[in-house]
Amino acid sequence: MATQIFVNLSVKDLNKSVEFFTKLGYTFNPQFTDEKATCMVISDTIYVMLLTVPFFQTFTKKEIVDAHKAIECSIALSADSKEAVNEMVDKAVAAGATVPNPASDYGFMYQHSFEDLDGHHWEFVWMNPDGMPEHQG
Repeated sequence: MATQIFVNLSVKDLNKSVEFFTKLGYTFNPQFTDEKATCMVISDTIYVMLLTVPFFQTFTKKEIVDAHKAIECSIALSADSKEAVNEMVDKAVAAGATVPNPASDYGFMYQHSFEDLDGHHWEFVWMNPDGMPEHQG
């Protein structure tokens, strides 16, 4: 069985977050959804649990980071092309995201990012398999 990943993110308004990510084309598993949390499906092995801040707090004694002020992680996902990277960022911006940095093109790799409604950093990356630099080591 392939390893699955469940990224857990705190959100201030669950309904607004679901609306935002729906506009990006993601779906949600109703089996793991209630008024406190939802399970966003990215792929057959990648899921993001969006948890309201009070519910998220029940899982930790630590302070929950305000992602508008500090970064707790950067979620990076692959894309099939440069165009697909830009399309996803464009959809996110149209849905209310902000863009912290311009796109970066390294020839063999192209990346662009956005910050969602709660300030979480999402990076989309396309890697050119024919342009990968040789390993120096």
